[in-house]
Amino acid sequence: MTTLYDFSAPKLLGGTQNFGDFRGKPVLIVNVASKCGLTPQYEGLEALWERYRGAGLGMFGFPCNQFAEQEPGSATDIAQFCQSMYSVSFPLMGKVEINGDDADPLFAWLRAAAPNPDGSTDVKWNFNKFLIDKSGTKVTRVQPPEAPETMAPLIERLLS
Repeated sequence: MTTLYDFSAPKLLGGTQNFGDFRGKPVLIVNVASKCGLTPQYEGLEALWERYRGAGLGMFGFPCNQFAEQEPGSATDIAQFCQSMYSVSFPLMGKVEINGDDADPLFAWLRAAAPNPDGSTDVKWNFNKFLIDKSGTKVTRVQPPEAPETMAPLIERLLS
């Protein structure tokens, strides 16, 4: 059975993140974009990170330019924007494709593990939130319009 721990990903500004490093911890993965109407969700994501990282929550933002080309910048551009506009301190990963033939394998797994309410698996927009439990197997998908802070009770359950 495939788990989160079977994956790794390039970090935005170099290096590789092995998700096996988060064995036994819940992890939140979000596809992000700098020029989206939902970009202010970075504030809520950063608040979750600040509140729960000390308790063991892992969190990763994956920039994606696949939705209306709303993440066109370079890795440096993305990092500077996130820091200067939203003081993002949670880890940002390299830019990825989320859907289609070139989809990152992690996102192919996440999409299959947590389909949309209508049964489809494609990510429909920026700021899809995938929360993976401590076992690395159970994935909950939270749709883009939902504010990150609505996830606090679920995160708290997973941390307990």
